Amino acid sequence: MLFHYHFWTPYVEETERFYVRNGFRVSQRIGKYQGDFLHFDPPLVWNDFREKNILFRIIEVRKGNVNITFGYGKKVIFDHIGFLVSKNEHDEICENLNKLNWKVEKGDRRTFITTPYNFRIELQTNIDLVDSEAKDIKIKELRLETKVTGLESDLHILFGKTVDTIKTVVGDKVTIKEAIIRDYPAKQIQDPNGVKIITKA
Repeated sequence: MLFHYHFWTPYVEETERFYVRNGFRVSQRIGKYQGDFLHFDPPLVWNDFREKNILFRIIEVRKGNVNITFGYGKKVIFDHIGFLVSKNEHDEICENLNKLNWKVEKGDRRTFITTPYNFRIELQTNIDLVDSEAKDIKIKELRLETKVTGLESDLHILFGKTVDTIKTVVGDKVTIKEAIIRDYPAKQIQDPNGVKIITKA
């Protein structure tokens, strides 16, 4: 199940504010402060730490089966998408990587696959990364812009089936153009990083 995407952005506070205003909750904030990575999770709010010059590595917001993360970057960069998979699915996907010759980094918590399309794919087996309530809210489709063709056919090889939640157009950069979210009560809107959010019943 497609459940996740991640951006690096200079608009960290603005991005959090956008998603919170549109029904997401902040589940964690981790930032580097005075040389150490520390948590600034809720119930802390930005007024509690805004003046501390924190370099946020990750802020995570959630709504149902949708998990979005972002961290500080000097410019907006789309980093990866994430799929929630079973242990068997994870192992089968990693086997299929032999057909694609893509680089993979397996970790205790998650696996990252480096694609030739200038973004990564995360495989996640931890179901605690989505909220148990409002499970009907999920990513129905991500529309990606890539610089070259072939992503959909490569994803078919990787997953051993058609991945109908990913659609691509060819353009001059690599990013998410649109996120279509099912049963998400919001009008068509755009986040600070250029992702257009579209609701589908």
